[in-house]
Amino acid sequence: MGSRESRVETRHSKVMKGVIIVIALLFSPVGSIADAYNAQEYLDSERYFNEQRYAKALPLLEEEAKKGSKPAMYRLASMYENGLGVEVDYKKSSHWYKEAASSYSYVNTMQGSAEVKASFMTQIASEIDSSTDKEGEAFAIAKMDTNTPETKKLADSFYSGGFFGLQPYDTNYVLPISYATEKYPNVLADTNRNNFTPQQLEQYGHYDNNVEVEFQISLKKPLTYDLFGWNEYITAAYTQKVWWQLYSDSGPFRETNYLPEVFMNIPTSESVDLASGLKAVKFGFLHESNGREGYRSRSWNRLYLTGLWQWDNLFLASRIWHRISEDEKYEGYYEGEVDPATGEEDNNFLGDDNPNIEDYLGYGDIKIDYLYKEHQIGSLLRYNFGSGGSQRGAVEVDWSYPFFDSENTFWYAKVFSGYGESLIDYDRSVTKTSFGFSFSRGLY
Repeated sequence: MGSRESRVETRHSKVMKGVIIVIALLFSPVGSIADAYNAQEYLDSERYFNEQRYAKALPLLEEEAKKGSKPAMYRLASMYENGLGVEVDYKKSSHWYKEAASSYSYVNTMQGSAEVKASFMTQIASEIDSSTDKEGEAFAIAKMDTNTPETKKLADSFYSGGFFGLQPYDTNYVLPISYATEKYPNVLADTNRNNFTPQQLEQYGHYDNNVEVEFQISLKKPLTYDLFGWNEYITAAYTQKVWWQLYSDSGPFRETNYLPEVFMNIPTSESVDLASGLKAVKFGFLHESNGREGYRSRSWNRLYLTGLWQWDNLFLASRIWHRISEDEKYEGYYEGEVDPATGEEDNNFLGDDNPNIEDYLGYGDIKIDYLYKEHQIGSLLRYNFGSGGSQRGAVEVDWSYPFFDSENTFWYAKVFSGYGESLIDYDRSVTKTSFGFSFSRGLY
């Protein structure tokens, strides 16, 4: 016989089960005996799980999960992930995590006994709740296959969230050593290079150092989730790239590029995912400018479409874009000639700052990332396929590895060769090697 304490505990357990069953009967939609049985079944599965009697918990959890129980789905995912009473199976773990994430109950209202979708304005109002952000991010991240330890670890890092709802977007890095094979031209805001005097070319023609500091800040903020009922999520992002001539005499910022962005990600169906590896389709608007004036001013706006793919540890983002056209400046502006209407040179004349940028950057790019143990190796490929009468492109290869086993700091190195490294040099071929640290890993 057991002790008095264990008998009391057993009675208390039975009382609590009875209370929960009664609550299930009172508040269930139909108040059926079947609902009471489900409550009892779930209680048993929870008890077996907590007592580490996984063999008994497994069939009950599977039954509950098939009926749509999110807690049961998460229990199953955890069991297959960590080998609790079953063999480790990342595919099954990923499947149940996905099922749990896709089973969120979205914004609904009750009208009589029929459940109807909330009005569009009600949905918009509901998006202010931070919990909606988490639902969207959870569903989006759940699209990622975590069949290998490398992909599982990366997905876990994405779940950690951020401050003020902000999260890393592209790679955040600081590269103290960034060496170019040639010195950079110094483009003056008030003087077109065609009009430089010999003295100006000698004094201002180039920056005086091949080595500079490069850093990037990139953040995103989820805005809405499932607003249109497609499991889509809409996000605002901001990226800023800086090229700093720290080792020159006055240490100026040679170039700064600003990239605000809004995009919508639509996850694919499971059949498309399994057949092709296509995880999601991404639509977006991207503005890019350098915030300068006169002859240094550069900017353009794009609409883009991206396919996001994954095959185990290999990730691919294929993007095409359409540039939103702008009015051209007066004829001869780009050569430093005067305005025919006024007879004067106007270096702040409104219009397109870089009318032939597509001849150098083309109409799309491909980004590839591969995870190998603690390493992440990435590449960016861009080619204009003969646009503008000349074949031009760019290749970038980067590598990151944890800094002394840190979870959020990495050694980071990259090599770039081609056109479009920065806006000010979009029409100039640059080859450079950079080394430093990153504080997040970009993917897609």
